[in-house]
Amino acid sequence: MHIDLSFRLMKIALYQGPGLINNIPASFALMAAKAQEARAQGAELLLLPEMFLSGYNIGPEQAKAQAVTAEGLAPAREIAKAHNIALAFGYPEKVGEEVANSAVLIGPNGGILLNYRKSHLFGDLDRAMFKAVGTEFPVAELHGLKIGLLICYDIEFPEPARRLALAGVDILLIPTAQMQPYEQVARHVLPARAYENQLYTAYANHSGEDDGLSYVGLSSICGPNGVVLAMAGLGEEMLFAEVDPAHLAAVRAADPFFKDRRPELYGSLAETK
Repeated sequence: MHIDLSFRLMKIALYQGPGLINNIPASFALMAAKAQEARAQGAELLLLPEMFLSGYNIGPEQAKAQAVTAEGLAPAREIAKAHNIALAFGYPEKVGEEVANSAVLIGPNGGILLNYRKSHLFGDLDRAMFKAVGTEFPVAELHGLKIGLLICYDIEFPEPARRLALAGVDILLIPTAQMQPYEQVARHVLPARAYENQLYTAYANHSGEDDGLSYVGLSSICGPNGVVLAMAGLGEEMLFAEVDPAHLAAVRAADPFFKDRRPELYGSLAETK
């Protein structure tokens, strides 16, 4: 994986908060406020949690009622343009007659750079609201860095993150709605994913309570050597960190995992027993 060292640092921001339930106009207003706050501190990318627009634990009827197509993301595109900042966030996407748990990356000019549909649904909670229509792992470029998206449970499997790493991703954005008792994912899995794939991870969680769910908070930004650059507590918080192309290159040169791997030995991993 090649990094052009002429590319500059990019500051990213991550918002952790309780969000708003079934009130998409208010969620766009909160997004605008956080985008303004992040940009004022020099961030060029803001990541928000899973299902940020509608709230996560809303049940199948409201998931369908709140679902939007790309046209429904127009306010977010205007926010990105107004503040000259890229935005990534989760939302319920209307896909024909189905609802997907999706996340979008919008560029600072308001264009949609990529849209990702959650590929691994979590238990009855997810499956009651969404269909697993996600089969693609798209990659976009922003300020010379390659960016991929996963959503919550996806990061608990090694394969999706590795697939994106093999596609050259430098920053992996993960909107999440991680609840108790899964603190170990936030504390241990995220640094490991960053380390083993030699990329930056940004993991944006909800905080507080949501109709019986207790979110763990603990949003984080990790570096490509597995170092936790910033981690939130339990409450509402904004995190910041810088993505450094030179650091990416140095980490990858020091430990050439992708040169030293032996994929001919791993083919059976995808076989069903």
